[in-house]
Amino acid sequence: MSEGHRGPRGPVALSGPTGDVPAPELRDFLDHVNRGALIEGGSKHHRFMHGAAQDALRIVARINTGYRTPEEVRELLAELTGKPIDDSVAVFPPFYSEFGKNLTLGKDVFINIGCRFQDTGGITIGDGSLIGHGSTLTTLNHGLDPDRRADMIPSPVRIGRKVWLGAGVTVLPGVRIGDGAIVGAGSVVTKDVPADTIVAGVPAKLLRATGFDAFGAESGLRTAETTVRA
Repeated sequence: MSEGHRGPRGPVALSGPTGDVPAPELRDFLDHVNRGALIEGGSKHHRFMHGAAQDALRIVARINTGYRTPEEVRELLAELTGKPIDDSVAVFPPFYSEFGKNLTLGKDVFINIGCRFQDTGGITIGDGSLIGHGSTLTTLNHGLDPDRRADMIPSPVRIGRKVWLGAGVTVLPGVRIGDGAIVGAGSVVTKDVPADTIVAGVPAKLLRATGFDAFGAESGLRTAETTVRA
């Protein structure tokens, strides 16, 4: 989305809070998007989102500029997300996020080089999951009506435990990927993936079961929603 584009009621103002994101406004925004409520173009929520993005971009620039030790990367991720990051988490820069405050990472998560997370609508990644090079997770759809194109509909992405996304995977808004699942390189995931299965392709289709039961009797279409300890 470029600065100065026109919303349904004229030019969309992109100014908003800068620097540290105000906590009360952040809570209000997160309550709004986590209900799946519409982010209307030009609304107070739209303006807040763009202001918060500037804060996220500032932190992301620090992650991606020069060499950072794993400890420094985790400290910056904690600042980006506003949550503690477990010492077992590893992220190889560059890493990109346009919001940060609706991203939750479990323990032993590994995110490889060049991943892009649009976490405004909510991204949760469960314990032990691996995210391949250059993968993209998206959580916002735009309005179908051209006159409402600036509107956004948030829908979270939830990735379960011990999931493996191959390189260059794209996950669309609202998708849940079950525990132990594998997504082939280059796939575009448009619908939920059952636990302990392998999917691949554009759009991703079920190939077969992995042959393993990641969590025994707990297995099923289990997602990070019930397994990640924030």
